[in-house]
Amino acid sequence: MVAMTHSYRYLRPSAADAAGGAVGLATSGGTTSRGPQPHPRFFSGVLTRPEAAARGLLAVAAVARTRYFRPQLAALRDPVVTCDGQRLRFESFSACGGVHARLDVLPGALDGEVFDRGTTNVDVNDPLREALARVRRGDPLHLSVGADELAVTTADGAVLEKKVPLPERWLRGFAELQVISVPFDLRAELPAAEAVRLLRSLPAGSGVLWMVPAGRTLRRSARPAPGAVALAGARRLEVLTPLLRFARALRVYGPPVSAASLPVASAWELELPGMRLMLTLSPEVTRGFSGEGAVLDALVAYQAEADAELVGALMDFEPAVETGELARLSGLPLPRVKAALDRLGTAGRVGYDVAEAAYFHRELPYDAAGAERLNPRLRGARALLAEGVVRLAEVPDTAAEDDAAARTATVTMPDRAHRVRLTADGAALGCTCPWWSRYRGTRGKCKHALAAELAARPGTPTRPGPND
Repeated sequence: MVAMTHSYRYLRPSAADAAGGAVGLATSGGTTSRGPQPHPRFFSGVLTRPEAAARGLLAVAAVARTRYFRPQLAALRDPVVTCDGQRLRFESFSACGGVHARLDVLPGALDGEVFDRGTTNVDVNDPLREALARVRRGDPLHLSVGADELAVTTADGAVLEKKVPLPERWLRGFAELQVISVPFDLRAELPAAEAVRLLRSLPAGSGVLWMVPAGRTLRRSARPAPGAVALAGARRLEVLTPLLRFARALRVYGPPVSAASLPVASAWELELPGMRLMLTLSPEVTRGFSGEGAVLDALVAYQAEADAELVGALMDFEPAVETGELARLSGLPLPRVKAALDRLGTAGRVGYDVAEAAYFHRELPYDAAGAERLNPRLRGARALLAEGVVRLAEVPDTAAEDDAAARTATVTMPDRAHRVRLTADGAALGCTCPWWSRYRGTRGKCKHALAAELAARPGTPTRPGPND
């Protein structure tokens, strides 16, 4: 797997003064509303729910250092924080890439001054975690995100620099998650007492359960059913346990499923006083979000790249990105705006908040061109086009009366030829390869389908196939 090293350069370590009730989170380089900044300063003020906020920050940090698949000691990762002028969003991925945690500190839990809007990494070190664990109810807790101008050096006058190996799948996970989460709907809302009972009764295994709404709770099932939510590896929810005493409700989100559905991702939102902690779990413990392939459609979408530049210029770290307003400002139809947001998501520039059913703006050290280079299926599809082994045919597919396919493509490989079914506008419906047969499109499209879609795009240069 390709890996990148992203240099986190801090003016000083993050620190907490338990006696004085102050937490200072040091920032690395990031993008703000004023452009790139070496050490942005976003917020300084009081957390009005100190104990719950401390436990929430610890939960995000705990996910960042945990491997749920093949557990072992994991390297530390520094959470990402986005300030939109109204709230702070702290995000991290697990070391195995299969769990995403996000703590939203909402306006009701913040009392202070916002200096800027933007995204950066924050240093979360062992002394800070130890200090946060000692915060109790009634303790004052002052939070500063960004270094004071007066504290620009460490005690010996040198800056602190951490070079952290940042696997590309960690960044790709942010991109995949945004696309995966859009179809999620609220499936169940449990009151606090029922949420505690449910979470404490879940088995510790790593298999897939289906949670079916039943009154004010969820019941376990071994099979999917309409309205159910997949729960892969219930032990991945254990990070919520220290927060249960602050919980007001538990909400569960997931995509539409049927009795024949394969495992899918799910999101679990713990409502806290003035905050919410969201855990999104991959479809299986063995699967990280980075390999789900949800961004592939956005990467090959016709016109999406140019539209994304226009739509991206209209976002300014708004708390909620309104697609209708973006359509009005950009002059683009709504479907093209949504496709542009998906494209921006491949660069980590857009997240999706299932609790508010809205996009939000963030910036990561990644771009869509990097997503293309680092996605093996898309690289494989472009190689197939370059080799001239993709042949389109304007032949209706009459295999089934209700089949929407209008075109076919043949992709000739060394061992056999694969047949891809396409709609009239060039979207792949299926392929005869083993990947499609195994996953039925739930992990994105195979390289043959992507190659066929690219070949069907207007203006795509292709060489004649071997049988032409």
